[in-house]
Amino acid sequence: MYSPAVERLITELAKLPGIGPRTAQRLTFHILRLAPEEILPLAAAIVDVKEKIGFCSRCFNLAEGELCTICADTRRDPHLLCVVEQPFDIVTIERTREYHGLYHVLGGALSPLDGVDPGDLRIAELLARVGDEVEEVILATNPTMTGEATAMYVADQLPGRVRATRLASGLPVGGDLEYADELTLGRALSGRRSLRRGEE
Repeated sequence: MYSPAVERLITELAKLPGIGPRTAQRLTFHILRLAPEEILPLAAAIVDVKEKIGFCSRCFNLAEGELCTICADTRRDPHLLCVVEQPFDIVTIERTREYHGLYHVLGGALSPLDGVDPGDLRIAELLARVGDEVEEVILATNPTMTGEATAMYVADQLPGRVRATRLASGLPVGGDLEYADELTLGRALSGRRSLRRGEE
């Protein structure tokens, strides 16, 4: 129906996450309507990012060079290490402006059904990083079955002197109790904290 070049672009766009064949087709026709000076910067940016961006040699975050900007920042607290599944999780945590430690990206979560075992993740590299300086490892994997299993596995592998913590989970701000599912409400109850300062 379309020329081979158009078909190829539709096919390639459809490979992107969240982009189906119809959306890929709409994007292709949008691109075709644009003037060259409007679309060529996008093509150049894609090529540029693939050529310049790799993984940090220490934490496996995205980096333009050997170390990412977070690992290269000497103001970060080396006693705290936050473990996440993917680099974009770091961006989410950084937006809170509440965390000032370092990170470690596992590259996914344990999922034996999908063939993802401990050797497929960067768990060995994490354990090698937990030297004398690290006092607490915050397991910030996703609150899913695979994320929970990964957090439990990593916690079991950590040395006894290192404190392993998990992100609290519960009710979202602005949410109503009547709309909360049992699991979320149960976690909110078990993770409750005191409103008085100094009390745990």
